[in-house]
Amino acid sequence: MDSNRKTTRILEDVKINVKIKLSVLWISATFLYVYADIFTFFQTGIIEEIITGKVLGMQINQAFLLGMGILMVIPPVMVFLSLILKSKVNRWVNIIVSIIHIGIIIGFQFMPAEKVWAYYVVYNTLEFVLHLLIVWYAVKWPKQEA
Repeated sequence: MDSNRKTTRILEDVKINVKIKLSVLWISATFLYVYADIFTFFQTGIIEEIITGKVLGMQINQAFLLGMGILMVIPPVMVFLSLILKSKVNRWVNIIVSIIHIGIIIGFQFMPAEKVWAYYVVYNTLEFVLHLLIVWYAVKWPKQEA
């Protein structure tokens, strides 16, 4: 037995499947969307605007709520789709849906300055980064020999 011999231990680094990475990124995006919306209720005047039927100059009606509902159902659905879709379709769905969400996030940057609070900028920035990561992982999807 050689007591002078040192053994080096390295941490195990398990390779995570790209489908799981994408799914977790969609879960993270979903949480950010929900938290940002919840915190918005604490902004001065938002509840009053909701009661009057207008938020940020947009009329709250069935079309508005349907559109927002569809927009907000996409991330949780993508959690599941990222795990079950075949790789080729999965890749393109993640790229396209994330690019659409990036466009929406950029669109929100054009809100009147007095309506944009610092917390919202932080959430939008993090959402933007998550969607860039989704696009990145989907574009860089590992290839295998056929």
